[in-house]
Amino acid sequence: MTVSSFLTLFGVKVPAITSEQMRRVDRIAIEETGPNLYQMMENAGRSLALAVIDQLGDDWRSSPIVVLAGTSGNGGGGICAARHLANRGADVTVVVTDEDRLGTVPAAQLDVYRGTPGRIVAPNSLGRLDPALIVDALIGYSLGGSPRGAAAAMIEWTSDRSTPVVSLDVPSGVDATTGATPGQHVRAEVTLTLALPKTGLDEDAIGELWLADIGIPEIVYRRLGLAVPAMFGSAYRIRLS
Repeated sequence: MTVSSFLTLFGVKVPAITSEQMRRVDRIAIEETGPNLYQMMENAGRSLALAVIDQLGDDWRSSPIVVLAGTSGNGGGGICAARHLANRGADVTVVVTDEDRLGTVPAAQLDVYRGTPGRIVAPNSLGRLDPALIVDALIGYSLGGSPRGAAAAMIEWTSDRSTPVVSLDVPSGVDATTGATPGQHVRAEVTLTLALPKTGLDEDAIGELWLADIGIPEIVYRRLGLAVPAMFGSAYRIRLS
């Protein structure tokens, strides 16, 4: 089932968009209006780190966190969140599906993360990890068919555990537009979606749905014919229903 809009806790209607519309939002911002990809990723990563802290509560510094990161922008947001958490004394381990295939900006995020006390391990070391929380930043809205390779193995590892999961943008394996799950998929306790919620998020895998402001200016949405209200107020994350 897909949805055309969500509501904030104050009853403000927020339009939902498809993955293709989100690609256009990213393209217009990066190529024409700003913010650039580094800025958007930083905004997403900071909000994701705060979502993790909220989920873990008072024990967030002593609770092992594993960040599963793909090679695209979604993975970069997860790595950025890992840096913010590690800088604050959290126990963080990053696992990238394939470091050699990281995009330019996610690779830069990983380089900065290496300056923190946080750890990096290979996917084949997942079996030795026992996290209190998993951050799912594997695929995001770019799903094309069933997850494959290391991403599929990481999703299976996550699904075999009772560990709570915070997903970035869309639980991995869930189609952002339709909500379909063509293969293995993550079931999240919390999903932090970015810019605008996606039409396929009305399904059991997402858990609590939050929306993060990544700095997209109004003109970008107007170019897509979308009327987007001023919905964040003084916050950078808001709960949706």
